[in-house]
Amino acid sequence: MQVLYERCAAVDAGKDVIAVAVRLPGDGPDGRQTMKRTFKTFYGVLAEAARWLTSLGVTHVAMEATGIYSMPVYHALIEHGDFVQVLVCNAGHVKNVPGRKTDLADADWLVHLLECGLLAGSFIPPAEIRAARDVFRYRTKIVQQRTSEIARLGNVLQDAGIKIDSVASSIATKSGRAMIEALIDGERRGPVLAELAKGKMRAKIPDLSMALEGRFGDHHALMCRLHLDHIDQLEAMIGRLNAQIEVMMTPFRAARDLLATAPGIGQLAAAGVICEIGAGVREFFPDAAHLASWTGLCPGNHESAGKHRSGRRRHGNEHLQSLLVECAWSAVRHDGYLKSLYHRHVMKWGGYRSQIARKKAIIVVAHALIGQVAGARYRAPAPSEPDLPVVPASGSSKPLRALRVAAAVLCPCAAGPCGRGCRRRVSGQWPVSRSARRPARGFLARRVRAGCPGG
Repeated sequence: MQVLYERCAAVDAGKDVIAVAVRLPGDGPDGRQTMKRTFKTFYGVLAEAARWLTSLGVTHVAMEATGIYSMPVYHALIEHGDFVQVLVCNAGHVKNVPGRKTDLADADWLVHLLECGLLAGSFIPPAEIRAARDVFRYRTKIVQQRTSEIARLGNVLQDAGIKIDSVASSIATKSGRAMIEALIDGERRGPVLAELAKGKMRAKIPDLSMALEGRFGDHHALMCRLHLDHIDQLEAMIGRLNAQIEVMMTPFRAARDLLATAPGIGQLAAAGVICEIGAGVREFFPDAAHLASWTGLCPGNHESAGKHRSGRRRHGNEHLQSLLVECAWSAVRHDGYLKSLYHRHVMKWGGYRSQIARKKAIIVVAHALIGQVAGARYRAPAPSEPDLPVVPASGSSKPLRALRVAAAVLCPCAAGPCGRGCRRRVSGQWPVSRSARRPARGFLARRVRAGCPGG
């Protein structure tokens, strides 16, 4: 095959050792030669490896993505080397021939693919986005731990015969916390504990009196105390992480505010989206279809002998998937195009009694939100315009065609609305469908046909 890169290298990264293979012009059978070396993964040694590759005139380096172990190698190559491009490749795309599984053989295979231009790098966000992503993902884990700890607290209360969550919506409320604290301090009388209820829960005092009578013992008190202390610690950590996320989102405030105008996406969810894909989506993903495929929110292709087989989704970015699905559930609870889209697909695949139908429909809505994320870009308003974001129509994918109607549109004319098909967004509101069955659509197309100067 044609050699595109005369001097290139590949790295097979592990926890303790990396294997490096370099392809250079030489006296081999094909006029090429291969050099192989191994290095320890201490950062100073990795920097030495980067300088060695630079001294050989290497211009392109590829490495297989091996989770967290590949990141120190990537950073050392970027910081201490002088390369045109450093690629981190999906391991599933660069599998070696079976029976040749060694580190040096993997590096040799990888460098042969690289020199012919057969490798594509994975998406690596900028350094500030990666830092924010680490903080946001850790916050997600801490929130999940808090939920698990509350569930463990509820199990202890159930074992003691205390049925607070059978009367109240949750044991994590202020009233529930006060009752549990009193139980830990030694109070066992149900009517006395029920009087600690606050707000709307006071209407349930008779039921609470019966729910709070049980067999709460000393070991239950110890376990509840430990669970409550752990919950307090986790909540303090969540508060610190929230503050850090706000600081790290300062450079991306305009993009965050723009995403937060989309249905179902709040300020925190917008920060999560930016932490996963960055603010300049168009720099890495050409259109919404590419972003949906990378995220794993579109059907897969599996065609053989003219037959379409399983179209299951790829794994994709699981962090962004869960975030967008959560936003989709929020969006379908409000009147508009996304709600009607969800309703149509639920009825198409089996009705509301079918859990599979609801899952498929919510994936369609999350796919639609991908188009909103991919098409968002900020334009500074003219002096006569209010400081509102602009979300233009994005992409041409069929599932996203009607989503353009949900965009918040400002006329780009400096003098204000041109009156030729444009609509000015009302602050805090989105255009909604005329009915659940026939959502409003087409005004963006009419705007283009009318010859809007900003179209």
